[in-house]
Amino acid sequence: MTEGKIVEWLKQPGDKVERGDSVLVVESDKADMDVESFQDGYLAAVLMPAGSTAPVGETIGLIVEKQEEISAVQANAPSAPTEVAKPSAAPRPSDAPKPSATPEEIAPPPPSSPPANLQTPLPVVAPVINDGRIVATPRARKLAVQKGIDLATVRGTGPHGRIQAEDIEGAIGQPITVPWIAESDRPASSSLEVSVPARKAPSGASKTPKTLVGQSFGSPGETIAFNTLQQAVNRNMEASLSIPCFRVGYTIITDKFDSFYKEVKLKGVTMTALLAKAVGRTLARHPQVNAVCSTQGMSYPSEVNVAIAVAMEDGGLITPVLKNADSSDLFELSGRWADLVKRSRNKQLQPDEYSTGTFTLSNLGMYGVDRFDAILPPGTGAILAVASSQPSVVVTKEGAIAVKRQMQVNLTADHRVIYGADGAAFLRDLADLIENNPESLTS
Repeated sequence: MTEGKIVEWLKQPGDKVERGDSVLVVESDKADMDVESFQDGYLAAVLMPAGSTAPVGETIGLIVEKQEEISAVQANAPSAPTEVAKPSAAPRPSDAPKPSATPEEIAPPPPSSPPANLQTPLPVVAPVINDGRIVATPRARKLAVQKGIDLATVRGTGPHGRIQAEDIEGAIGQPITVPWIAESDRPASSSLEVSVPARKAPSGASKTPKTLVGQSFGSPGETIAFNTLQQAVNRNMEASLSIPCFRVGYTIITDKFDSFYKEVKLKGVTMTALLAKAVGRTLARHPQVNAVCSTQGMSYPSEVNVAIAVAMEDGGLITPVLKNADSSDLFELSGRWADLVKRSRNKQLQPDEYSTGTFTLSNLGMYGVDRFDAILPPGTGAILAVASSQPSVVVTKEGAIAVKRQMQVNLTADHRVIYGADGAAFLRDLADLIENNPESLTS
């Protein structure tokens, strides 16, 4: 994280703050994080209002120890607003004179320096604050506006009463299906009907079809700015262009795997968790495919952490990480995945929950695609693209013709640390596990 967008100030100038209180919510590349106070005091001035973007370490607000110091600080602060102003009117703290009351700074400190008054933002859900303002996740606020729901009428079920997207959906009375997240409860071969609510076209725009198909972040005639998460994805994709990659594919027969999935699905196991477990088990036998290129050479992680690509409803994608996928119990792994997906939807993941993957998995099987290639994310050595399982006519080893279910997987690998033979051997062993011994994934 190099910069953050201020989503909301949870305290206002003059409010008392205690050590550990959440003072504001900051949106990083992939999560909303609360900034907490390191000491008791009073918020004297807000220098960067909600909607502003500030680099890490920049002064965005001022805290004093005593209430009587507030007026002196506000008088010396550069146009310190008493209320949150529009981003365009926000003063730049870099041009501000130092206040005489020597207040502490509210800013996420650089990793190399000790924290000032507030600790590095943590993804902790903030409570409803004392002045009665309602605290809700950004996605919950967006849904409330779209559906005409008054947040004051919604009971928050998040930690400390924070309103989440699920609470808005419950108030509507009809859950909103997000197919690329709900896929974890479907077999790879299942199909989905994607329903996207129609959006009002801007004035002067041409008429759009009554029924829209597929996901769209804007309407015809609009230009939608990239959000913070999309910008982070864009940077990663551009960085991946500098990595020399090769791609190798494999066709896997999934009859036994699909039958096994039907059995464990009744016990709460998702297809995503099952695939992650199979990949993790195979990676443990192929440490070269779990390696990554570093400035010192080939780096071999001590753990097998499978990151799984999840598309976000409001744009971009995030890769929640199933740590120790090779050795974790399959049922426990599935429970962890459900929790990660839920919190990723509300941008509540901690950084180590989306940035510690050693191998990446991308599954588009729920859309019925028969093959695709994935772009290698920087920081990992390989990514596996998994397509749908489909019936095909094949010739068996005995020379007979039969109908078998087949799944195409394609590996994209960093050629600096993984060679063609490494990738081929990994896919061969993964196919052997899926085709012949999927039951071993529960042991």
